[in-house]
Amino acid sequence: MPIQSSGLAALPAEIAVFPLTGALLLPGGRLPLNIFEPRYLALVEASLAQGRVFGMIQPDPAASPQPDGPGLYKVGCLGRLTSFSETEDGRFLISLTGTIRFQVAAELPGRDGYRRVRADYSPFSTDLEDPAPAEMDRPELLSALRAYFRAKGIDANWEAIEQLEDESLITTLCMVCPFEPLEKQALLEAQDPAARAAMLVTMLRMDSMPGTGQDVRPS
Repeated sequence: MPIQSSGLAALPAEIAVFPLTGALLLPGGRLPLNIFEPRYLALVEASLAQGRVFGMIQPDPAASPQPDGPGLYKVGCLGRLTSFSETEDGRFLISLTGTIRFQVAAELPGRDGYRRVRADYSPFSTDLEDPAPAEMDRPELLSALRAYFRAKGIDANWEAIEQLEDESLITTLCMVCPFEPLEKQALLEAQDPAARAAMLVTMLRMDSMPGTGQDVRPS
């Protein structure tokens, strides 16, 4: 990560945020986005001119509405623009690479239609460190994943899946599996990769059972 050597001091205190239900960005993960709304086109243009970073965050249906839109969850993830192209019809096709999670310390006045927050990264400083090997039972995870894909009717490239290292496998599955927004928020807020891996296996098992679900609302 480009900012790793400088640590928290190099991170912007005030950031633009893109609220998007069901979109999960994790540190080290890569999220493709198709940008077409004018306010988010403005957000990307501002990001390109100012550090190439902005935050991804989910709207929180249980939070009180704010002047600029729905209430937001308290935790999001800062992303760095790592690819950008513009289509003939004026859309931006971008990729964000997750850098570090943040807590919303306060919402700031919007700018050019997009929302901004004051971010507190201190609870997640370990996101900037080289990740330790994830503690996980890989055969158990793959077994749960096969059952989940069968239940959801999802075709998968198992050769590619099995070639992923543990950390990349956890991050990729958390981001691409069609979990409910509440479940994705819980995965984002997991304390560490080991806790996230355990939570992921539980979700895969639970969501493979017809007519069952789980309440995993983040605290």
